[in-house]
Amino acid sequence: MFEEIKEKFTKIGIIPVVVLDDAKDAHPLGKALMNGGLPAAEVTFRTEAAEEAIRIMSKDFPDMLVGAGTVLTCEQADRAMAAGAKFIVAPGFNPTVVKHCLEKGYPVTPGVQTPSEMEQAMELGLDFVKFFPAEPAGGLAMIKACAAPYTKLKFMPTGGINKDNVRDYLGYNKIVACGGTWMVKGDLIKAGNFAEVEEMTRQAAEIVKEIRG
Repeated sequence: MFEEIKEKFTKIGIIPVVVLDDAKDAHPLGKALMNGGLPAAEVTFRTEAAEEAIRIMSKDFPDMLVGAGTVLTCEQADRAMAAGAKFIVAPGFNPTVVKHCLEKGYPVTPGVQTPSEMEQAMELGLDFVKFFPAEPAGGLAMIKACAAPYTKLKFMPTGGINKDNVRDYLGYNKIVACGGTWMVKGDLIKAGNFAEVEEMTRQAAEIVKEIRG
């Protein structure tokens, strides 16, 4: 299951990181992402609507890779799994949450920033981590420096990634996918401007195609 999810991440290339205030936006957003060519969403547990949004997207778009982000507790992880999330992402490295997901056989991608955190993740058997917040923490140069000693580790940088710098990240072979918010901005979602979301998603998907073929 872990390898299958990683392969899907690699194929999609850019994972939209979504904050939804209202679950009613889940269906039109999912449709816009699917039509735009990025059939994935990391729905963050920053709002009360997250759980229901994951449930709606998972049900309405079975071919979509829907997961939960900003998972800080085991209880949130359980709720996300029950709602249909196919993967769990955390902003930091919490061994308790990571072990909980692994014990349930669930793909989990914790956030790391330092070599020590990377080693802790590897100690638990992970070979794929989130690098967060990517740009403030040194960006691609930091990832390349860390990838040198940790030859089997791969990364999903998130935080500060945008349409102008994502090409550089995607071009590096240790990066599975990038997390991005620019195509799913909160003001566009609140305004119901899903046509714009779809267009920006399409542009992002074209970048993936351009870099990775």
